Amino acid sequence: MWDGPLEKVGEYRYMIPKSYKGINGNLKMRVPALIYASEKMLPSIKKDNAPEQAANVATMPGIVGKAFAMPDIHWGYGFPIGGVAAFDEEEGVISPGGVGFDINCGVRLVRTNLHIGDLNKETIKQLVDELFKNVPSGVGSKARIRLSMQEINSVLDNGARWAVEQGYGWNEDLEYLEEKGCMEIADSTLVSEKAKMRGKEQVGSLGAGNHFLEIQRVVEIYDEEAAKVYGLEKNQITVMIHTGSRGLGHQVCSDYLRVLEQATKKYNIWLPDRQLACAPVKSKEGERYFKAMAAAANFAWTNRQLIVHWVRQSFEHVLHEDAEDLGMHIVYDVCHNIAKMEEHVVDGKKMKLYVHRKGATRAFGPNRSEIPMKYRHIGQPVLIPGDMGTASFILRARNEADEAFASSCHGAGRVMSRNEAKRRWNGREIAKILEKRGIYVHPASWTVMAEESPDAYKNVGDVVDVMHGAGLTTKVAKMVPLGVVKG
Repeated sequence: MWDGPLEKVGEYRYMIPKSYKGINGNLKMRVPALIYASEKMLPSIKKDNAPEQAANVATMPGIVGKAFAMPDIHWGYGFPIGGVAAFDEEEGVISPGGVGFDINCGVRLVRTNLHIGDLNKETIKQLVDELFKNVPSGVGSKARIRLSMQEINSVLDNGARWAVEQGYGWNEDLEYLEEKGCMEIADSTLVSEKAKMRGKEQVGSLGAGNHFLEIQRVVEIYDEEAAKVYGLEKNQITVMIHTGSRGLGHQVCSDYLRVLEQATKKYNIWLPDRQLACAPVKSKEGERYFKAMAAAANFAWTNRQLIVHWVRQSFEHVLHEDAEDLGMHIVYDVCHNIAKMEEHVVDGKKMKLYVHRKGATRAFGPNRSEIPMKYRHIGQPVLIPGDMGTASFILRARNEADEAFASSCHGAGRVMSRNEAKRRWNGREIAKILEKRGIYVHPASWTVMAEESPDAYKNVGDVVDVMHGAGLTTKVAKMVPLGVVKG
């Protein structure tokens, strides 16, 4: 339980002052830490000591502004999950703990021309079962396609562009992916053979944990103008994909943690937690990690692109209609475990920064050139997934999000460990409860069903309301699941 200072400094904003000395009395914060939360969230936020991690991040060399934490904050490796921090391009550092093991874990939303009246329960069941057949899911799930090492290198260097060039998707898809589905700085030669072998086995798969593939219904429109621009309306059918870089990303993180732990010592960097291992952004170690991380991010965009292709095929097979006629266009794709070089204004000065978002989503407001032209006057879509039995949201980024380096929450955030969830619930019972609520679930594992019980998470609506109330994003639409493929 964390009992340090947390001062209310505005609506939904709580500050850990720079003067805080930490649990050992020797913490030297370079900047304050700011947590976005409602008052009723504070007990659960303090319970797992995650604010201490936010304060730890504030000690790192070259950090600017503040260390931020979103309302879905909970304990993570090094950085808290929900953590955001930006580091100066000259004096700053880069840290795997600020990205996470599942590099570019992210969310993609596909719209359709279908409405709730077009699908009955049996059709939804058929669609979900077809999706389960076509998209490998679960712990250790294997790829449907086999790539050579040369092809894996091309995936790592070119991202989703490789997939589209191979016929897995439409040319227009790339326009609606963050970074157009490729970080150009990626260098496949800096990814280990072991990571590549893991990637070969898993490209185009969903994985396990909180990852899912959902058929959803739009039940609420909050912002008619933005919804129209995003191509959404009430009672429409959408498909949401939540997955990342699988074992390849995990291996890249593991490989470079060892390198950066040594770099921390080499460059005499003092850290309150060894899990914050880092290297100067201009160092050989820092540059190599950044390029390898980018390659893993490209793998994740390719992974989601292949899944979109098989989602379209599944709908075509069951509904006997062409995916283009079904209007199965990508609304957007966002990543929420990544570090990027971005330009932001700090204290009135434009700066190039290495922005780490770990369990946080990029939220560029109107007129940013990085977002698709179609959305530029409205702001970037921000996708917030629920989990199985809970709602998901699409938000519109506002320029006010620049306060937190253009960032938003990424989901609900756990309030219970997976082990505790398994002790409390039985996976088959969870499936029956969801079925009574009109949600058909096809799981790869009953154990994961128990671990991912909706009650193991914060209320995603509360988390979104904090972002909306704080003025960083605006609610656009709410979707609820009709059918779920669960890893």
